[in-house]
Amino acid sequence: MNASEAVTEGIRIRVQSRYLASESDPKREHYFFAYTVRISNEGTLPAQLISRHWVIRDSHGARDDVRGPGVVGKQPHLEPGEQFEYTSACPLRTPLGQMQGTYLMQRDDGAEFEARIAPFSLAAPEVSG
Repeated sequence: MNASEAVTEGIRIRVQSRYLASESDPKREHYFFAYTVRISNEGTLPAQLISRHWVIRDSHGARDDVRGPGVVGKQPHLEPGEQFEYTSACPLRTPLGQMQGTYLMQRDDGAEFEARIAPFSLAAPEVSG
């Protein structure tokens, strides 16, 4: 489950995660993961990504909610058939965790909806077998 996919109102969000061993230090309980998100507008109406809400959990049950405007400093506007892809990263204190969330999307007429980001795992190789 290092990948996930969900479609909300024509907006498909696909996420793929990977462990970054070179940025991690397990002896210090520091595990670093990258994730690549592709947002595709498969609907018939344009939509703009306004803000994000991530829910990040580690294997000890600790939860971190991350909210903010846009993604990687951008608020992409997607016409039907367009897509936007970016890569970001997340540190964890455990070798196993999970992320999920929503993007607040806005139509050109001002209507808003939350596009679902399905859960995906963050797993260091020693626990992902």
